[in-house]
Amino acid sequence: MIPTQLPVMVGERDVKGIVSWKSIGSRLALRQSPDHVRQAMDPHAEISSDASLSTAIPVIVENEYALVRAPDKRIVGVITTSDLSLQLQQLSEPFLLLGEIENHIRRIIGARFSAAQLAAVKDPADGGRSVESAADLTFGEYKRLLEDPSRWSTLGLQLDRAIFNRLLDKVRETRNDVMHFDPDGIEDQSLAVLRDLAKFLRTLQTLGAT
Repeated sequence: MIPTQLPVMVGERDVKGIVSWKSIGSRLALRQSPDHVRQAMDPHAEISSDASLSTAIPVIVENEYALVRAPDKRIVGVITTSDLSLQLQQLSEPFLLLGEIENHIRRIIGARFSAAQLAAVKDPADGGRSVESAADLTFGEYKRLLEDPSRWSTLGLQLDRAIFNRLLDKVRETRNDVMHFDPDGIEDQSLAVLRDLAKFLRTLQTLGAT
């Protein structure tokens, strides 16, 4: 990616300003013709490498970038709004995919099983919870419902029950990691399972199979 902000520096710690397409364009709009870098510089924006994201994001959004200063006062990098967008996608994609998958599963079983049938698969250890619809079930309970061959046949789907349930179990494990904010994030393979299952369920709905 071509950088759109270039810091003007004397050494690793002393920043004189920033040159960007915006700073150059603003001079040209004012009919100025900068011949030297110093004539096209704007004051720079920076954040500490120890700053929390909640305090850093407004600075980055306002300026479209921020230089990052380390505890030893060196400038060690730059964060742009593009970086934030990519990070947001990486953080939010698993949540969005899990929500889509769960909505598909709820729609599929909610249209085919009565409240009594759904309540029958509730975790026995969770006796105080009321189950009136598919939305009241956990992912583990979806799996318990569909593991039974007679219940599976109720769906009327020409799919391999064992494979589908293994996928549901993998999604359940991934969901636990995501919802507990595992600091290591989720593995690429787990994310691929979410993407593939969401796409598959989406296709089934589009074809009218569910």
